[in-house]
Amino acid sequence: MKKTFPLIVVLISLSLVGLFLLQASWLKNLLAVRQEQLQRNVKEACINVAVDLSKSMHYTPSLRFPKRPGFRIANDFLSLIKPPAISDRFSQQDIDQKLRSAFHKSNIKDLNFEFAITNNNDEIEMKSPGFEKEFWDTLHNRRIFVPVMPESGSDLEGIGPYENLIIVVPDFQHQVWDSLKWIIVGAAIFMLVILAAFYVTVRTLINQKKLSEIKSDFINNMTHEFKTPLATISLAVDAIRNEKVQSDKEKLNYFSGIIKEENKRMNKHVETILQAAITEKQELQLKKVQIHVHDLIRKVIDNYQLQLNEKNAKVILQLNAKNDLLVVDEVHFSNLLSNLVDNAIKYSQEQPIIKITTQNASKNFIIQIEDNGIGMSKETVRRVFEKFYRAHTGNVHNVKGFGLGMSYVKTVIDAHKGKIKVDSTLGKGTTFTIEMPMNNA
Repeated sequence: MKKTFPLIVVLISLSLVGLFLLQASWLKNLLAVRQEQLQRNVKEACINVAVDLSKSMHYTPSLRFPKRPGFRIANDFLSLIKPPAISDRFSQQDIDQKLRSAFHKSNIKDLNFEFAITNNNDEIEMKSPGFEKEFWDTLHNRRIFVPVMPESGSDLEGIGPYENLIIVVPDFQHQVWDSLKWIIVGAAIFMLVILAAFYVTVRTLINQKKLSEIKSDFINNMTHEFKTPLATISLAVDAIRNEKVQSDKEKLNYFSGIIKEENKRMNKHVETILQAAITEKQELQLKKVQIHVHDLIRKVIDNYQLQLNEKNAKVILQLNAKNDLLVVDEVHFSNLLSNLVDNAIKYSQEQPIIKITTQNASKNFIIQIEDNGIGMSKETVRRVFEKFYRAHTGNVHNVKGFGLGMSYVKTVIDAHKGKIKVDSTLGKGTTFTIEMPMNNA
């Protein structure tokens, strides 16, 4: 796992980088293709409009010459038979509607454009309101020129100057991007899904790595915890088999007591592991009864008198709560208090001071267990309630356990709908604060 994990992360990262580069290249090519396609479609639509306009320009010149002073056939004949301009037959709204209809047929929707009709002398005969403003911006806009010519073979072919239809597409690049927005959104969502999958994969691998390390630590701790009492029991049994010990009742009782104590320790370890298995399956069954918490705290402290005396510890009880009646599971609640007191003793060095305070606050019963031990780092505080997690104890090498106690404490408090928080400073000590609802019947 240690060797494959970095390799997996590197391979996935390289795959993501490659995918990003491919997406960027694909998007660049798609943009170029879309620009060319849009320009081609706009031009084809404009040509169709120009053809439609040319078909509408039917004109039959009159054979009756006007009787006006100064009329000269040589000079005025061409003006007589000159076809009418587009502006004479169509309004600006007509041209705009024809263009929009042609764009729609070419599958160009919501195109922003300006247009004008000019003659061969570049004189504007008709224009849309924003044409002149957009026409000269050649950097951002795209211009298309389409001549409007009479139909081939018509009577007007070759007579008079042709007209031009000019289309200006403002912010051409922006409109191309806008036409691709749903494709880009889809690609972005796809990439986000891949990134999320990568994140979940890496996080799962990290969790698996942590679980593997925790499993190894647990097996090592369990082996040590069971090996020590078994070795002690084996030595005690060998001593009892000795004839001199058998004849000495005091020694026999001593070694028998050792076997009994070590057996109790092993049973306690087994019970701890079984409790962890039960809480893992969420099978914690509560048998709630009404108890006086102050009496329970005193009972727990009495059970630890031997350990407290060995470390020359001092216990300060400030049981200030006026109402100490709680409806809880007595066994589990007693176990969680025992675990907290046990930790306060184990993670202290010489002459530990353990302070237990109670008080009533609103509808909650608050218990604080404070010690002057080695304290915890921020990382340890964050993970202290994780199953099998054990903090590094620095120079304190005699701390034993499976890393299950604090996880059990959190499970019991959650089952009672209470809260627990931890405040700790390295080298100064730790304070556990428990809030239990008073109406938890």
